Amino acid sequence: MHTRYIEQEVTDGVPVKMWTRGVPVEEEARRQLTKAARLPIVFKHIAVMPDVHVGIGATVGSVIPTIKAIIPAAVGVDIGCGMMAAKTSLRAEDLPDNLAPLRSAIERSVPHGRAPGSRDPGAWDKTPGTVDHAWGQLEPAFTELCRDYPKLKNTNNRKHLGTLGTGNHFIEVCLDEAGAVWFMLHSGSRGVGNAIGSMFIELARQDAQRNDVHLPDRDLAYFEEGSRYFADYVRAVSWAQSFAALNREVMMRRVIETAEATLRRKFESHVEAVNCHHNYVQVEHHFGQDVYVTRKGAVSAKAGQLGIIPGSMGARSYIVRGKGNPESFESCSHGAGRVMSRTQAKQRFTLADHRAATEGVECRKDKNVIDETPAAYKDIDAVMEAQRDLVEVVHTLKQVVCVKG
Repeated sequence: MHTRYIEQEVTDGVPVKMWTRGVPVEEEARRQLTKAARLPIVFKHIAVMPDVHVGIGATVGSVIPTIKAIIPAAVGVDIGCGMMAAKTSLRAEDLPDNLAPLRSAIERSVPHGRAPGSRDPGAWDKTPGTVDHAWGQLEPAFTELCRDYPKLKNTNNRKHLGTLGTGNHFIEVCLDEAGAVWFMLHSGSRGVGNAIGSMFIELARQDAQRNDVHLPDRDLAYFEEGSRYFADYVRAVSWAQSFAALNREVMMRRVIETAEATLRRKFESHVEAVNCHHNYVQVEHHFGQDVYVTRKGAVSAKAGQLGIIPGSMGARSYIVRGKGNPESFESCSHGAGRVMSRTQAKQRFTLADHRAATEGVECRKDKNVIDETPAAYKDIDAVMEAQRDLVEVVHTLKQVVCVKG
């Protein structure tokens, strides 16, 4: 297999292998990766995807394998964040010329963004029956978690199930290369995942300080197997990942039901479907060793495995099939990746720029989404080219409706 990675040497650390040919990489991201590579628990090397950029705690677009230990900040606070896409039996010609009513209906059916005058992203005032039923699958394990960590009880858990959130989370209606209609969405474990992640990141820092563990960065504090919080973290993060996957399923069902009602037609909704995490940790076997693989903004791309690589509000997205490249720990990118911060995007681009970049897409065209404008992201075509030895394209999607959190 032809490999396209660039190896970055790390003094006193494992190598960093980067699939970044033809895409920009910030120096700060390189420095952040170098720090992680110096941890004694990291196995073999760190794999870096072409959408790499600076993150909080660890670099977004990195795959970090660790032996008998996990770094909570590398998993992050949006535990289980990921994508779901479903191909339908609808065709492009089945959609109306005016897509504004469909967008508005989706926005009403799925809480998103921030409620006016509230610091809390959109939550249910009263949870519908579908959400209550889904919560029943999660509640027993959550009740056990709350017995050990009572502060989790007061988080938005049930009221955030089936809701989108803010930032780069979205719901889209897309057309593929053959004119089939897809629904696609991006979200994670919402408020309760944030609470779990934040709590254990702080506990890891406290542990490192108490045990006088010298770290290249305090955000890289880790739990080792057998330590006080390790098993509890694994239990909590696994639950949050289940919440995230179910959250996407609940939203997808509501979006499809809303589309059927708005378009006044029934259709087959899961002709093909993919639901995949891109912020998570799990045990995998690589290079003869069982390791904890943390994908921080990266998708599993085992041979034959389907994944989703979204572009931006105005760019193409891709359904891909993994090639199982061992050097990437069988991973690929989770999107285009930011090329600048949200603050920089707001300073650099005008509303006219954003409207031009999203022409033909039924979406928000106001100043509050300029930080999500397509030009704030890397060129998705360059990102896909850089990872040709990691995945092959199965479907190319282009959005016609985009709902932003």
